[in-house]
Amino acid sequence: MSVIELAQQLYDSQLGTALRESVYAFPIVEGLHLIGLAFSVGLLLFVDLRLLGLFLRHIPVANIMNPLRPWLLGGFVLTLVTGILLFIAAASKIILLPVFLFKLGFIALAGINALWFEHKWGKTILTWGLQDVLPTGVKFAGIASLLLWSLVVITGRLIPYLSIE
Repeated sequence: MSVIELAQQLYDSQLGTALRESVYAFPIVEGLHLIGLAFSVGLLLFVDLRLLGLFLRHIPVANIMNPLRPWLLGGFVLTLVTGILLFIAAASKIILLPVFLFKLGFIALAGINALWFEHKWGKTILTWGLQDVLPTGVKFAGIASLLLWSLVVITGRLIPYLSIE
């Protein structure tokens, strides 16, 4: 079965049809998706700006990251679940859009960046997180995160405008 055939099956499924045809379901799921983005990407903005030394420089990195981590992860989970539901509702149409594939690619790269950051720097945050000048790799992760999540949001917003009707 090809990816296009799978997308068509998801689109034609009871769930896809119910989401698409409901007066309330699709807007509620879309609203929850935006709330998830606000928590995940919005809070990540604060963390990334701190990693770059542009925001809250006097506060140790761990004191910013640790309390925000459950909210960030919760936002990502909400965004992932609602994103899958939004995809199911329009799968056969958006699977053909290059901008959707770019969005998936940016999400994958942002995830790799986050995993690399956690593996390389997360374990020693109490050591480097108090320094006035943070390591270059930490700054790189912050820049990459800002860039990639911005591209995810931009490409996501382009999907309805570039969709095939």
